[in-house]
Amino acid sequence: MSATPRAEAPARAPVTRRLLGRQPIGALFAAPYVLFWLALFAWPMGLAVVISFRDYFFAAPGAQVERPFVGLDNYAQALSDPVVHRAALNVAIFILINVPLTVVLALVLAAALNTALPLRTMFRSAYYVPYVTASVAMVGVWLWLFSSGGLVNSLAGGLAPDPSWLVNSFWAMPIIALFATWKQLGFYVLLYLAALQNIPETLYEAAKVDGAGVVRRFRAVTVPGVRSATTLVVILATIVGANFFTEPYLLTGGGGPNQASISPVLLMYQEGIQQGEAGYAAAIGVVLAVFVMGVSLVYRRFVEEGEPA
Repeated sequence: MSATPRAEAPARAPVTRRLLGRQPIGALFAAPYVLFWLALFAWPMGLAVVISFRDYFFAAPGAQVERPFVGLDNYAQALSDPVVHRAALNVAIFILINVPLTVVLALVLAAALNTALPLRTMFRSAYYVPYVTASVAMVGVWLWLFSSGGLVNSLAGGLAPDPSWLVNSFWAMPIIALFATWKQLGFYVLLYLAALQNIPETLYEAAKVDGAGVVRRFRAVTVPGVRSATTLVVILATIVGANFFTEPYLLTGGGGPNQASISPVLLMYQEGIQQGEAGYAAAIGVVLAVFVMGVSLVYRRFVEEGEPA
């Protein structure tokens, strides 16, 4: 009885195909972004990690200076610093106000602008204008609105806080969060508008035939249909919220009053650039980066839970 011939093992793909895939030209198209990411993200982040383990300070080009290795001392100092604790609390306040407002307002406005409204094009442009306008110009308007003699205090009368909004340790952070929400809202409205184009009109028609009203159609069709966009909006808003710098720097004069509106990035600027403590500032930055990545992963898991495969 003759032996059954053994099937030959499939030939291994060449190394170039295993590395570059079946279409190597795709790697060529991706190469510019990879270089961009390496130059502007990976390399600075790696350098920040190295600096964070040293007593590092900036010196003139070519100068030979000692930058001794200090281990985890910078991290221990950052984790025990009351100002860092205050900055972390401000990030939490900012995110708790900014992210829910951004998601709700952006989605509602996008759904409204996706319907046949009069002057729809004008409204779409109007919501995007603050996002593309220079922050300095927008800050000037808000300083006038919320100053002690500004429009908001004039309308509030005796209900206005004393001291005024932006020099009040309680109200400074909520006002900063509202400013950021208002300024960035147009970008997130645009993301939701793009996502709404992928929802089939037949779903709305079927819901309408079943007797669903406007609110019910919004909850049963629109919200599930833009779940992926909501994940993106939440993650982007969280990253922006954890890295806010311009708002306290311009609105409250650098984190005032008494560090009540300080942010981690602003603290990094003050410690690393103004005070010359680059190692300590880098340690704060690394802790912030780990925090942002962790929170973003949790958000993504939470928002995408229950999404159909």
